[in-house]
Amino acid sequence: MAFLNRVAYKREATRIFKTLSPETRSCAEISGAFGKPFGFKTYEEFHFPDHDICRDVFRGPARRVRKFDMIIADQVWEHLDRPYAATRNVLKMLNPGGVFYVCVPFYVRYHAFPVDCSRWTARGLTNLLIEAGFDEDRIEADQWGNLPSAQRDCAKKWAKYDPDIDTLENDPNFPIVAWAVARK
Repeated sequence: MAFLNRVAYKREATRIFKTLSPETRSCAEISGAFGKPFGFKTYEEFHFPDHDICRDVFRGPARRVRKFDMIIADQVWEHLDRPYAATRNVLKMLNPGGVFYVCVPFYVRYHAFPVDCSRWTARGLTNLLIEAGFDEDRIEADQWGNLPSAQRDCAKKWAKYDPDIDTLENDPNFPIVAWAVARK
């Protein structure tokens, strides 16, 4: 059973990833292993905070910039001290036509891992991506949330989704989570 604040966005991410032909893409994930089951051509994990994307791009042999067709940042950008620098580094690491998927909480409890710094709506993520150098016309962003889900999650630390009591109806005026797909 998934955490309540992650059910809706993971369904949408699954739909998005399937449209991107993951079997043809090299993928780096900065957050964990969310993308692992999607069958990417190649898949590598760079766990935060061990790999600090704010500081620099990921480098390979001869200190060359590592390049990928897709980079996933799932529930990690809110923990970065310098998310604009990190997003610029992601752009440098994408191959032409590459895709950056970023998903962040908006209305969820404080969770320091090791710090908790930022929150974004879909519009805020779009602005972050534009400021970092992505083309506005190549960004799609959305958000999901609803008040009963937020209340239940606040009442119980990381409430588990229960289809008998939790509605997944989206209330665009009460976002819990936001995501964006930016193409280079």
